[in-house]
Amino acid sequence: METSGAPRQLDTDLVRAEYSPATSYLNTASSGLLPARAVRAMHAAITAMAEGRPIDSLFTDVEEARAAFARIAGVPASRVATGASVAVYTGLIAASLPEGAEVLVAEGEFSSTINPFHVRQDLKVRTVPLGALADSVRPGTALVAVSAAQSADGRITDLAELRATTRAHGARLYVDVSQAAGWFPLAGHAAEADYVSSVAFKWLTCPRGAAFFIGPPDPADLTPVFGGWVAGERPWDSCYGPVTELARSARRFDETPGLVAYTGARRSLELIEELGPEAIRAHDLALADRFRTGLAELGHEPAPAPGSPIVSVPGLGVRQPELHAAGVELSDRAGNLRASFHLYNTDEDVDRLLTALAR
Repeated sequence: METSGAPRQLDTDLVRAEYSPATSYLNTASSGLLPARAVRAMHAAITAMAEGRPIDSLFTDVEEARAAFARIAGVPASRVATGASVAVYTGLIAASLPEGAEVLVAEGEFSSTINPFHVRQDLKVRTVPLGALADSVRPGTALVAVSAAQSADGRITDLAELRATTRAHGARLYVDVSQAAGWFPLAGHAAEADYVSSVAFKWLTCPRGAAFFIGPPDPADLTPVFGGWVAGERPWDSCYGPVTELARSARRFDETPGLVAYTGARRSLELIEELGPEAIRAHDLALADRFRTGLAELGHEPAPAPGSPIVSVPGLGVRQPELHAAGVELSDRAGNLRASFHLYNTDEDVDRLLTALAR
């Protein structure tokens, strides 16, 4: 999906046809907006369920969504599992570690990315500042778990450096791309990590209830501890009794799908591919830089997060309620005002926010 030379421009006509926000919605880091095509498909699916009509096509939607995410991430679809939660897949990885294994994580990391390692009290979880993560990997480190982009302030992890360091020390790398998939250039990075997880309801603009996991090239490297009938090589022949043959791909790590969520996800991911993550990235970062420039003119300094569409401003979180009342949607995270800019946002949205902050 990358093109040579400069990235193509975002197709704003297509964006306007799919999105019609009623506010200046600058809160994608919390939840993305659904495109019109996903809403229509989900409505049709729910109507079919209500009327008792066949829903076999909804299982096809799951497979099409899996394939689309694989293309966006630059990995084979055979490495992608479908589920509903990052925490479930973190728990899957945690269950695979031997007693006493050291897991290295960053301070302030999103809880779904790390909490299952803490729940296993026989693991050694070591926490360091994000900037010190690569230098803190040591021979005894079994796993490094980190987000590609930090939820709280948008800081970007140097995944290439971290991959080189973990390989040098024989450690595995687990990356949560929930705040990156949809705008960040995943291709290459996702294939290089040992494990990757992502919810899809943020920058991929999918419904809540869809999440993806990229497993190791050899799925036998992980035990599918929560595998049910969908984990079978032939799911419909695996409904009763123990599953006699696990899927030969990452599908052995599937959760039973929330079908309607994946019906929407298929259409949302289709749109992300049509628009192109590189074009989306250029658009998002231009808006974030416009906001940073305006903040400087107002005398505010955001948390350092170069190259991120997430801009977090210390001390301004208290103003979130008044901005909400003014029709500007953002988040208050630990006292910081967090703005996140995505494909359906415009220069006018940025200027509206700056004008409100200047009052």
